[in-house]
Amino acid sequence: MMLRYALRTVRARKGGFLGAFFALMCAAALITACGTLLETGLRGTIATERYAATPVVVSADQNVHQTTVKHKKGKTKVKHKAKPIAERAWLPGDLATELRKVPGVREVVPELTFLAEPLAPGGAVDKDRPAYGHAWDSAALTPYTLTTGTAPKADGDLVIDRRLAERAHLEPGDRLTVQSTQSPRTYRVTGIAAPAHEVRHQTALFFSTAEARRLAAHPGQVTAFGVLPAKGTDAAVLKRSVSTALHGTKAPHGTTAQVSAGDGRGPVEFLDAAAARTKLVSMGGAMGGTSLLVAVLVVVGTFALSVQQRHRELALLRAIAATSGQIRALLGREALIVGAAAGTTGALAGLPLGSWLHGRFVAMGAVPATLQHTVSVFPPFAALAATLLGAWAAARISSRRIARIRPAEALAEARAERTRPAWGRILAGVALLAGGAVLVAVLSVLRTEPASTPVTFLAVVVLSSSVALLGPLLVRAAVAVLGGPLALTGPSSRLARANLRGHAARMASVVTPLTLLIGMTCTVLFVQPTLGNAARAQAREGIRADWVVAAQGPGVPAEAARRLRTQHDTVTEVVRTTVRVGLDKYAAQGVTPGGLTRTWDPDVTAGSLKKLTEDTVAVSELAADQLHLKPGSPLKLTLGDGTPATPTVVAVYAEGLGFGDLTFAHDLIARHVDNPLAASVLVSTARTQTQLATTLREFPGIHVLAPAAADSIQAARQQANAEVNYLAMGLVLAFTAIAVVNTLAMSVSERVREFALLRLAGATRRQVLGMLRTEALSVLLLATALGSGIALAVLTAFSVGMTGEAAPAVTPLVYVAVVALAGLLALVATALPGRVALRVSPVTVATAKE
Repeated sequence: MMLRYALRTVRARKGGFLGAFFALMCAAALITACGTLLETGLRGTIATERYAATPVVVSADQNVHQTTVKHKKGKTKVKHKAKPIAERAWLPGDLATELRKVPGVREVVPELTFLAEPLAPGGAVDKDRPAYGHAWDSAALTPYTLTTGTAPKADGDLVIDRRLAERAHLEPGDRLTVQSTQSPRTYRVTGIAAPAHEVRHQTALFFSTAEARRLAAHPGQVTAFGVLPAKGTDAAVLKRSVSTALHGTKAPHGTTAQVSAGDGRGPVEFLDAAAARTKLVSMGGAMGGTSLLVAVLVVVGTFALSVQQRHRELALLRAIAATSGQIRALLGREALIVGAAAGTTGALAGLPLGSWLHGRFVAMGAVPATLQHTVSVFPPFAALAATLLGAWAAARISSRRIARIRPAEALAEARAERTRPAWGRILAGVALLAGGAVLVAVLSVLRTEPASTPVTFLAVVVLSSSVALLGPLLVRAAVAVLGGPLALTGPSSRLARANLRGHAARMASVVTPLTLLIGMTCTVLFVQPTLGNAARAQAREGIRADWVVAAQGPGVPAEAARRLRTQHDTVTEVVRTTVRVGLDKYAAQGVTPGGLTRTWDPDVTAGSLKKLTEDTVAVSELAADQLHLKPGSPLKLTLGDGTPATPTVVAVYAEGLGFGDLTFAHDLIARHVDNPLAASVLVSTARTQTQLATTLREFPGIHVLAPAAADSIQAARQQANAEVNYLAMGLVLAFTAIAVVNTLAMSVSERVREFALLRLAGATRRQVLGMLRTEALSVLLLATALGSGIALAVLTAFSVGMTGEAAPAVTPLVYVAVVALAGLLALVATALPGRVALRVSPVTVATAKE
């Protein structure tokens, strides 16, 4: 019976349930979109291209491992964890001998993969297709076959793929300059090769075997082995045979060789795609979690407003003997009906939204195109389940008061709003406020971005939730402050003051999404600048060089730095990577030790940079505190390519945010990264910019910049990285903005009878609209104060934890734009429904049945 009555109620009150439907639909779409990103990170396919003709690929392990054994109550628990390393791990070349002995192996093809960027004029080089160099001997792995010309034999010979030849208009006999791991060199194109199938995500350049080994710069090592089966040998059988033969075989740095087949070959080929899986899981989880919290807050507020608008109807049901359980069952079934319709619609809409999000992340470079977007039934069903659960829970929470009170009290409250919220609501609000304060305090001591980012947004949601519960009290407090000025500004303002005071709960339901919108938007927009500005400030203070040499391409070659060095000048090459201490990741750099203090000053607080060698390391104060290090301490770590090392700490410096947490000698890091070219070169000299540029004229794409100009380039890169975060959280903000409009429209639309009575009492149409405008501006003022206060507290705590200073980077113009946008939404969402409500004759409305 209750289900039938709920269906009739939903059918009869379509307009009343429209707001809840829209909020739930948007929530389901957002959860589905985030779910598809999460699933792509967990199960997304990385299709192979380079190894398409190679059923089995042997490569080095790309992870660092940690095994912990715990003995508790007579039981032993073994836990194994693995984290990816930043660079490509290499295998010993003599492993080919073992592989050739495996039964069923026809041929073993060693593979070399290294940086090789063609410096072709104009737009000949496709930026979406990174270029890699290989030895021509490994062309069979795809396979590539010559369409014209001959294979490379001499060190100066080169074979290019057909796509590059077409874009650059190159033919055999032409010259092409290539920037690889060494100095740029001009090669003679001897042939053009085409793959047997489409290769969409990379450009291949093939060198002679000797030249490829020189450019790979890993003597005696290979990137991988392609294992080709003998005729009649099944790939699965061959994989098992190779795995059995290699069991226990170790690479030079101690990692176990891995055997891949089928879809497992893709991650071996595209390391960035494999690493992006972890990033996408983190991003999708963070977005989905934040979206879910925001959705719960918004949906509860929407249902609370809907129940409040039906207070008289529900009170009458209580008066005619409907029990508390029946009221809860009715509202719960209504919520499930609306939730089912909204969840289904939103889940279907979330699928193309998730695809669009993935495409935007690919376009921004946050996710490689090689990680294919994966869609299954799980995200839509999870979103539908979350929507149903959220709708039911919101209805239960919203119906607590009306379901518990006596029928006579329900009729009394249907006409007049309670003067004070229930004690339970107040206590819950205070508890959430205290919880938000604890999160802010915790945030002020978190010193790593992965740890602080989720706490930052969680703190905003928790504090906004406390505003939702304490909203009626906050509205009354605001009216007490604004009541005097409002009383002096005309009849419309006096009507607005009376409404704010008499209907604080209704106004509080509007304050909550506005507060969340302003607080969340300010936090999203100013978190990255706070961190980026602090890092750039440290970099500006720490760079003592007169000039900075940078490259438009992959980096500055070592030969360029060598030519700049003179007896009186100091040249510091800087190469960047990431290392692991245990499983924890730390940003690291390698710098030239000679004369380092003339070009770089990271504010050393202990030890000395003069002792920096290939056996030592300098660490930031953050790393020193986390790892309990001081000068003289050994530091056991794993370099970017998986090589273990145990350098001795010789210095501790303060400016870790601007330069990374670990600093090594340049030559050590350069041997263990995929790109050994310097990210920048610091030059301390009396020579002019023109003189330095003349010295480097033979190196294409190299520029000599003043430190201030280099800082501007770094700022532009940070802005590009920040855009990914803006997009990630932009949908949450868009959902919140929709909730603001939705709630305001619901709040105004149900006041048709009130407006008619005001008109009959003598108020003009203009005065009623003025009242609505004043109410909206008053609510906006309160929401701005609360949202700005929440954002300021959270950003200040974030700044203290990450930079050591309470200096959030707030751009006044951007802040004003945020408040102006919120104000525009509030005014439009109030004025349009108000004008529609005032179109009906007041007599018709006043005499109509409720």
